[in-house]
Amino acid sequence: QVQLVESGGGLVQPGGSLRLSCAASGSISSIYGMGWYRQAPGKQRESVAIITSGGGTNYADSVKGRFTISRDNAKNTAYLQMNSLKPEDTAVYYCNARVVRPGGQQNYWGQGTQVTVSS
Repeated sequence: QVQLVESGGGLVQPGGSLRLSCAASGSISSIYGMGWYRQAPGKQRESVAIITSGGGTNYADSVKGRFTISRDNAKNTAYLQMNSLKPEDTAVYYCNARVVRPGGQQNYWGQGTQVTVSS
């Protein structure tokens, strides 16, 4: 089995920063894309940032220039550096990974970590 564990969420004031981590563990041959998604109360889950195994990135327009996604392939870990946070960034943030396991590929989700931006 494969597990994704997120960490780094919390309460921060507007303009502040947080760094989220997502560590994958278990029966992993390799990981293709990894991404961060978020879901605010009453809203649908949306893509925030995606990074390929080769390091290519894609960001939602709402976070471009403020958030940076990165990954450490040796540690099977993805990061999301969030700067200049705004109240509208408040949401539960989820990590997603396309994992290659013996027998095939599968998408996995983490349990989510709460990010609250408020004064």
